[in-house]
Amino acid sequence: MTAPPSLSTRTSSTPSATAFPPTEPLPIQGERPPWRHTLIALSVPNFRLFTATNLVAMTAGWMQRIAQDWLVLELTHSVAAVGVTVAMQFAPMLLFGLLGGVIVDRYPKRMLMMLTQGGFALLSALLAVLTLTGVVEAWHIWAIAFVVGLVTVIDNPARQVFVSEIVGQKHLRNAISLNSSVFQLGGMIGPALSGLLLVAVGAGWSFGVNAIACAAVVVTLGFLNASELHRMPSMPRRKGQLVEGLRYAIGKPTIIVPVILVAFFSVFALTMPVLLSAFASNVYHVGAGGYGLFNSMIAIGALTGALLSTRRATVRLRTIVGGVFSTGVLLVLAGSIPVIAPFAIVLVAVGMSQLLFQTASNSLVQMSSNIAIRGRVMSLYVLVLLGGQAIGGPLMGQIVDHFGPHVGMVVAGGVPALAAAVIGVLLARRGGFHVEMHLRHHMPLPHIVGQR
Repeated sequence: MTAPPSLSTRTSSTPSATAFPPTEPLPIQGERPPWRHTLIALSVPNFRLFTATNLVAMTAGWMQRIAQDWLVLELTHSVAAVGVTVAMQFAPMLLFGLLGGVIVDRYPKRMLMMLTQGGFALLSALLAVLTLTGVVEAWHIWAIAFVVGLVTVIDNPARQVFVSEIVGQKHLRNAISLNSSVFQLGGMIGPALSGLLLVAVGAGWSFGVNAIACAAVVVTLGFLNASELHRMPSMPRRKGQLVEGLRYAIGKPTIIVPVILVAFFSVFALTMPVLLSAFASNVYHVGAGGYGLFNSMIAIGALTGALLSTRRATVRLRTIVGGVFSTGVLLVLAGSIPVIAPFAIVLVAVGMSQLLFQTASNSLVQMSSNIAIRGRVMSLYVLVLLGGQAIGGPLMGQIVDHFGPHVGMVVAGGVPALAAAVIGVLLARRGGFHVEMHLRHHMPLPHIVGQR
């Protein structure tokens, strides 16, 4: 089967981006990679060292996020206040995210990450001191979350682009999948550890652990072998670079369509701390331990999805459209379940489906972007991924407070599923796609097929 027009073996610059050389050929495979190549990116020594420290950092980061949200719930007794916490952390990305991409394209990525991780360490240490001394208030958490968000404006796109500097284009897709696996493995371990610490000694120690982990990342970045990095040339300062990045992204369907879908998903479905805290406290009455468990169930599924994504042979727009739709349907199903055990099981399926489409969209956007402008493109992607949560956090908090957690979960899944269905129809009309039914394990499954 030939690749659809959304993903060819070479993506050339659009007319609005003629100042850039042609985009590098995309490494498209016709067959699944052999099992021995499932972790092929780890053959790069720098990436092994980076990944090992990243696992510790991601685990600690999840510990802090869970403890932070639960601490706000304890201080305010309001799910909407948890939504405000989410909004404060991600609002800077919504406001300044594109500027962060310009900065990432201008300066060395490793230096930027050392500065941002050092900033995270100081902020986490401050929050630990406030909490352990018993003087912390909700506004302290909101203020620190906002500053963390400001640092994230640079850290996240820098991290996305730095991965390609570590492994190069050849192993980029595998490295993205492994990064997602590490993030979700941290998401599986971190909430469980945070739940234990919340019950045993309170939230403060989780913040202290994250401060130490971020400092460890700074040290690790200093130990990377600089001679083995695939350094990208820094972009000279000139006017119009931000608009230039936007025009470039809008001109490529393989960039703008995933960005639009991720925007819908981010606003409504990535506000899980708001939803799961409500289910833990108001529906199933399982407290902090149950809240950590629910997050770990999603992370178990997400880790499975991230590992499965390393086996994916191709990445196409229809993969992402179908992934957003199926994840939304699973969230609607979860919102309709009144019993805790099947609810937790569906959360595993939600996590797996969500990560399969997220790794696909991240890979497609990065590989469709010219290296010279990738920082700005990824800042747009991160803007909608994280900035959308600044809108969705308080929005979903209000929905949950007024209509209940079950309605909130149905809305969280239903809106992205509807958006995916509409975009899927538009792409089908434009590209001549049609649906065929295939038997798989004696089950009829729909399969979207491109005619060109």
